[in-house]
Amino acid sequence: MDDRLEALRGVPLFADLDARGLQAVAVLAREARVLAGEAIMLEGEPGDAFYVILDGTVRIEKGGRPIRSMTSGGFIGEIALLDGRPRTASAVAVSDCRLLRLGQHEFERRVDTFPEVRTKVQAAIHRRLRGPEPHTLG
Repeated sequence: MDDRLEALRGVPLFADLDARGLQAVAVLAREARVLAGEAIMLEGEPGDAFYVILDGTVRIEKGGRPIRSMTSGGFIGEIALLDGRPRTASAVAVSDCRLLRLGQHEFERRVDTFPEVRTKVQAAIHRRLRGPEPHTLG
């Protein structure tokens, strides 16, 4: 459990959670290991989990073409969980990876309990789908 808490502390998505909130996420998260070359999720499939990358590198692909790589602290799978649409991209382990997995039910419980997590996830989705968020004046 301490390993999960320490890993989650370093994830920007959970940075503003207090110790109680971080503990609540850690309790529900399950560690998963994926070998280099294995798919973590596939474009078009239903979203059933959200993943935080603890160790390793993950390549994100859309239409079979690489669009970015992500490493420790990155997170994937949130778009399909929040909007109910099929996965918008595939994720493949470039190296052996250690991930934290939150299933759909657990993820929804966390974002409902901690609105600040929902806000951060929505901002990340906005950046990924539409580019940087506009700055507000005043």
